[in-house]
Amino acid sequence: MSVATITPATELDLAAIRAQFPILARTIHGRPLAYLDSAASAQKPESVISAMANFQRTSYANVHRGLHTLANEATEAFEAARAKVAAFLNAGSADEIIFTKSATEAINLVAAGISQSLKPGDEILISELEHHANIVPWHMAAERSGAVLKWAAINPEGSLDMKSLAALIGPRTKMVAISHMSNVLGCVQDVAAIVAMARDVGAQVLIDGCQGVVHLDVDVQALGADFYVFAPHKLYGPTGIGVLHGKPEALHRLPPWQGGGEMIEIVSKEKITYNVPPFRFEAGTPAITEAVGLSAAIDWVQAQDRAALRAHEHELLTHAMAALRGVNGITLYGTAPGKGGIIAFNIAGAHPHDVAQVLDRYGVAVRAGHHCAQPLMTALGVTATARASLAAYTSREDIDQFVQALEKARDFLL
Repeated sequence: MSVATITPATELDLAAIRAQFPILARTIHGRPLAYLDSAASAQKPESVISAMANFQRTSYANVHRGLHTLANEATEAFEAARAKVAAFLNAGSADEIIFTKSATEAINLVAAGISQSLKPGDEILISELEHHANIVPWHMAAERSGAVLKWAAINPEGSLDMKSLAALIGPRTKMVAISHMSNVLGCVQDVAAIVAMARDVGAQVLIDGCQGVVHLDVDVQALGADFYVFAPHKLYGPTGIGVLHGKPEALHRLPPWQGGGEMIEIVSKEKITYNVPPFRFEAGTPAITEAVGLSAAIDWVQAQDRAALRAHEHELLTHAMAALRGVNGITLYGTAPGKGGIIAFNIAGAHPHDVAQVLDRYGVAVRAGHHCAQPLMTALGVTATARASLAAYTSREDIDQFVQALEKARDFLL
């Protein structure tokens, strides 16, 4: 659903939201912090910070095999986090949720497993929009198996070219791996249509939801993909943990990836037998405290009026795009209808790294570089861009501070 079509049930109390994020009280070089780098990593509300600290103070222990009180409390908290993620994504069961150390690791887990069943000439389909985390593991899978990597193109406004994708899907396609929402351009893909095309040829689908889960309502049963991946640190949660959702049949087809504790049933000198999913894919001590933080982050998100948040984001995005078009020398990348709150741009004659550094002097935090999306940069005809990204706590004042600072950066650099 496009954010433009959403009517909020209530008016957003932005001041109350911002008050829950302690870091927003900071000043940078004597100026208020305008944090516009949430696509890289979102700031954390006090409830997430406190949940992790309180768990460490009162209930920390290793999980699953302990018999003492602290171990039982930690295990209950860890598995409650798994159940909460499952409910958040509308998964069929908590057993469909695997915790990894990052979204990148989650994609690598799937790619490594899939590569064992690929044959020379099989095809893996990705797109020019992808983050390197959804490119490099598939390159590696192709190198290991002799499979071929195919690339769907983008349209001029930055959206995925569905005709290009449809033309590439065929009987040799075994995996389609696509971002739900671009981390550079903010464009949203029609995941249900992509899944339907893949199903017609018997291919599996992995969706990189690192941006999608933040800006959209995600129902994995409705989307129908075999795998859905996201990074909690972009959803106001901690780093050091990733989430992989897999359909039961897809998870049972995957071989174990890493060996060690928890992923086994029996170990003897002669053989080993493996645990069932999700534990089969969670070798070693997991990110326990981080799972508690993720649980608190989901609580925080679900306590908000998400329709109001999306309407707020759309209003800010519309305001920002209009204001930026008035900046001389600017080029905006990604103008597809219904895009989320991510703005990639360049100033003619100025390197984006220099632009980002000057903006920082005015208290504005943006990202600059290739954004781990070098094939997309090539498709856009640039080596790098600057990127401003919005979140629940972004204000109109942040946008105005950004645009004013950008004009000063342009005048200083040119």
